[in-house]
Amino acid sequence: MPGLSRRHALFAAAALPLAAGLTGGLVTPAAAKIERQGPGEGLYRRFRLGGFEITTLLAGSGENAEPRRSFGLNVSDAEFAAVSQAAFLPTDRAGSNFCPVLVNTGSELVLFDTGLAPEGILAALTQAGVSPQAVDVVVLTHMHGDHIGGLTMPDGATPVFPRARYVTGRAEFDYWSGQENEGFDKKVRPLAAQTRFVADGDEAAPGITALEAFGHTPGHMAWMLESDGKLMVLTADCANHFVWSLEHPDWEVRFDVDKAAAAATRKRIFGMIAADRLPFIGYHMPFPGLGYVEPKGEGFRYVPHSYQLSFVE
Repeated sequence: MPGLSRRHALFAAAALPLAAGLTGGLVTPAAAKIERQGPGEGLYRRFRLGGFEITTLLAGSGENAEPRRSFGLNVSDAEFAAVSQAAFLPTDRAGSNFCPVLVNTGSELVLFDTGLAPEGILAALTQAGVSPQAVDVVVLTHMHGDHIGGLTMPDGATPVFPRARYVTGRAEFDYWSGQENEGFDKKVRPLAAQTRFVADGDEAAPGITALEAFGHTPGHMAWMLESDGKLMVLTADCANHFVWSLEHPDWEVRFDVDKAAAAATRKRIFGMIAADRLPFIGYHMPFPGLGYVEPKGEGFRYVPHSYQLSFVE
């Protein structure tokens, strides 16, 4: 048999008795068509950061059929296509995940953001073995609908997290208080009396510190986690895409309220993360949302987490 080495021939010969045992030595007809099952439903991942246990939750996902209308608004179609092709990305669709983060500090459960709807966050929490009644603090990084949608049940009045107190940026709350926004009015405004308002440098809980990250919205906040001398940044929506935003922080994004400020925030926050080689979790990064960045040109290369924070110490 031309091109078949002696080693290949030996492997082929050894496989014949096994194949005969599996089929009874008979030629079998082709298997019946098997229905496709769709994507898997693994809705959470857990990691360790010092004494903190961190769980990312897949509270939903969506598809953008026209990413060109959302990313790189200030660059040409040709540049957008070239960057996408180099990164093995299609230009006619993009996937997006919604990844709230649950931090177990050892004394409190702190949840960052809540997804689009209660069904999504509850499904992820259930799979992770966490009751919504166990959540002590809900931190809202900002008030876009895919972050506040899981605060209340569909009736609009019943809180999903009945024991929780709430934390959010004062600048963010004040901005949306002056807007006509049904989601904010229905989900967030009724919780004002139970909400503590913070600014840059304030804590939501010991070891969890607010970082001003304005631009995506006027009061958007990132958060620094610190436990046993180890650091991680929750970047929320500082970057909405691992290539179109991270590699090209100056590319304008439709969802950013102040596009110049958002670009400056991306450079500052991810510049710090890259310089200090910190892990970060991004709300819209590929699930489970955890990774690293290194400098690349005028932006940053995204390096997904593999196993670095998976070991139990």
